[in-house]
Amino acid sequence: MAFFMKSMISNQIKNLGFGGGSEEKKEEGNPSDPATAQGMTREEYEEYQKQMIEEKMERDAAFTQKKGERACLRVHLREKYRLPKSEMDETQIQLAGDDVDVPEDLRKMVDEDQEEEEDKDSILGQLQNLQNMDLDTIKEKAQATFTEMKQTAEQKCSVM
Repeated sequence: MAFFMKSMISNQIKNLGFGGGSEEKKEEGNPSDPATAQGMTREEYEEYQKQMIEEKMERDAAFTQKKGERACLRVHLREKYRLPKSEMDETQIQLAGDDVDVPEDLRKMVDEDQEEEEDKDSILGQLQNLQNMDLDTIKEKAQATFTEMKQTAEQKCSVM
């Protein structure tokens, strides 16, 4: 009896147009056609696909360029610190093309660091470091060291 009631209610729902059964109405056109599934005409869909492919190619090119720039930076750092070369970096640079170079902002940072290192290594750089030190502190330390050495010498040598 319960089965009969359930079946009867299901048939009434189908007749009202709420679906619920395997007898669904199919839309006109081929549902396997992707353009129809997207709600576009065939021409619109083809144009959309072209646009998507072009955007993907642009993203891929930008990504490859960035990877090449990073590899170039790693090569420069390896040369600077005399580390072994990496074949993977060389391959990335070749894939990105020969026009790959270190990004401009990173180049500025590296140049600034290199200038600072050169300045510190020069004699003038050493003199500037001495000027930056507190001369009073240096004098006090030198005087304290001299006094300490004098007292040690007096204790060890009775002639003085």
